[in-house]
Amino acid sequence: MGIEFEGGSRFFRLFGSSKGTDDSSEAGAEQGEGVAGRSPAHPLNAAHAILMQEISDFLLGNGLSITASNLMAAHSAFSGEDPALARKLLDRRKSGQPITQDWLDQNRTADGLQESVKKIVGALETSLESFSQTTRSAHAAAESYNSQIAQQVSSAPASADPASMVAALEAIASEMIARGNEFASEMQRSEAETQKLRKELEKARHDADVDHLTGLPNRRAFEGLLDRHFREARQEAENLCVAFCDIDHFKRVNDTHGHDTGDRVIRAIADSLARITNDNCHVARQGGEEFVMLFRGKTPQEAFDKLDAVRENFGARHFINRSTEEPMGQITFSGGIADVFAFANPRDALKAADEALYRAKEEGRNRIMLAG
Repeated sequence: MGIEFEGGSRFFRLFGSSKGTDDSSEAGAEQGEGVAGRSPAHPLNAAHAILMQEISDFLLGNGLSITASNLMAAHSAFSGEDPALARKLLDRRKSGQPITQDWLDQNRTADGLQESVKKIVGALETSLESFSQTTRSAHAAAESYNSQIAQQVSSAPASADPASMVAALEAIASEMIARGNEFASEMQRSEAETQKLRKELEKARHDADVDHLTGLPNRRAFEGLLDRHFREARQEAENLCVAFCDIDHFKRVNDTHGHDTGDRVIRAIADSLARITNDNCHVARQGGEEFVMLFRGKTPQEAFDKLDAVRENFGARHFINRSTEEPMGQITFSGGIADVFAFANPRDALKAADEALYRAKEEGRNRIMLAG
């Protein structure tokens, strides 16, 4: 996330950092001061060093094992790849609760993406094995066909007797037809397996890009959309904005009314956001109770107006717990918006939008804020 707080303290200080980065050392890094006897450090190398220090301090400061999965989770949070996890870590620390291995395991797999991928891979492996078996059978049938025809030809009589020659040719032709039918049957099976495999691949592509709770694109699919619109908008000199939205007090909804009701709230907000989408406006489920959007051809203020209208209309709805008929009170969400071309790259713009969302939460929730 790379969030800067008042006083210039870095995000990782909130996670039990043993060193931190004071103002003087940050200033030295900005000026490119290197180790004595060496040329000044490249800014990118300095950024990598800071990221590695953040990851190290986080894992060691919280007594977490240095495993591949923990490293990946920490990298996703601190590099900005998973703002939702970063914010959960921040909220956890601010509440004074420990960041344990069990807690990290539960929160880094909240979107179920890994399990979904495992199911897709399993289905494809089964289809591929079936296709491979059919192909081997077709190949064996072709070899048998050629062998049988060659045997028939070699056994044909060398006599010049026309009747014998005709009989031999009829036998060869009959064998060719029989073997040809067998081969055609195997090839038909192979074609059917090919079509089945193609459908499995299409379904796998769809499943890999869709959030199954809401039907919206998932984070993986959104990254592809953002890359494409970024290239096109830059080429056409069009505006491009990104936004993060997050349901307010969602844990309270789950704790009070149950996860089924929580899922219904997530779907309701997903539907509301999807109503303003079109070819140049997209929404995806980032994970958990968070959504990410892009607005192409809209200035930040225009994007703000569209998203704020959804926020206002949604906040006016009245939800009821279907199991108990108990009123749930007002359900709201907050959001942050950033102008993509005001930053060095789309990832930095996403960080800025996430930071604006965080400010919206800090300033009372149920509001949209522009990145400043």
